[in-house]
Amino acid sequence: MAVSERSSFRLVAVVLFALALLAGSVPTVAGPRVLAQPAQACDDPTSSMSLYAGPIGKNRIGYGLTPKKLSIPGPTITMTEGECRQITLVNDAKQALSMHAHGVAYSVASDGTPLNKSCVQPGRSRTYVFSAPGPTTRADGTLDPGSAGYWHYHDHCLGSPHGTGGVNKGLFGAFIVRRAGDPVPDRPPFVIVFKGRTINLKKSPKTPVFQANEGERVEFVVIGHGELFHTFHLHAHRWVDNRTGIPTSIENDQIIDNRTLGPADSFGFQVIAGEHVGPGAWMYHCHVQGHSDSGMSGIFMVKTPGGAMTQEARRTMQAWKKMHVQQHHH
Repeated sequence: MAVSERSSFRLVAVVLFALALLAGSVPTVAGPRVLAQPAQACDDPTSSMSLYAGPIGKNRIGYGLTPKKLSIPGPTITMTEGECRQITLVNDAKQALSMHAHGVAYSVASDGTPLNKSCVQPGRSRTYVFSAPGPTTRADGTLDPGSAGYWHYHDHCLGSPHGTGGVNKGLFGAFIVRRAGDPVPDRPPFVIVFKGRTINLKKSPKTPVFQANEGERVEFVVIGHGELFHTFHLHAHRWVDNRTGIPTSIENDQIIDNRTLGPADSFGFQVIAGEHVGPGAWMYHCHVQGHSDSGMSGIFMVKTPGGAMTQEARRTMQAWKKMHVQQHHH
């Protein structure tokens, strides 16, 4: 075949192929598949905040509201039923990590796990969206109980697909969902995390000393992590074993001052500081004897209504410190 004939043949073939494409009779090769982003828990969040994660010293990592104010536990996050919040986690650590929340509603995009590809790489950020639904009646007549309660959040990416390394380093905090009309404490919530044989990764006498004035409404949030089971006991104060710890029926509510806590369990309650007992250095601790002996105790310091520490409370505080220093020394 001559050169001119070959050129004419190629031209005709190209034209015929193009016409076939337009007619849809020739299959095309698809380009790279683009996955749609999963829907979030709500399309229009009612509030937003930033949460930072970064190193604390050589061996710890904490969450914070600013890069320079990291803590263990992390900041307490509070929502009200009906609210939807977007939380942007900024990762200033050297490892991938996340924020996984308990108790609230979210889509797979906000799961905070490797399984759902929602970890945050070092130097990057990711926005999680959480909804706190209120109680409703479903179409079938059953009750959707809502989300009000004492929950928590933690890493689910560092060290293992379950975030064991992140939890071990301190990536955890309290997450409270209130119901409209719930009483609000006079002070920020007191957060206690039992992990191993530590409280907030510390042993007495370095465990938290929570302070309040007699007559103030205070709130405790207690969280379990790790492999051990514990019991939380607060001296001289009682609460009701329900969602808030506040009585709803004097005759039917169960009054307690000790509660069992397993890994990933969480509960909370409100009490009036020093009610019926007055000011003093009141102990809180795990009531598993070997755990309290090894350092799982702290002090709830109730001052006078004017904010003064009594001499007796001061003496008790010093005795508690001395007792645990000597115990650990031996």
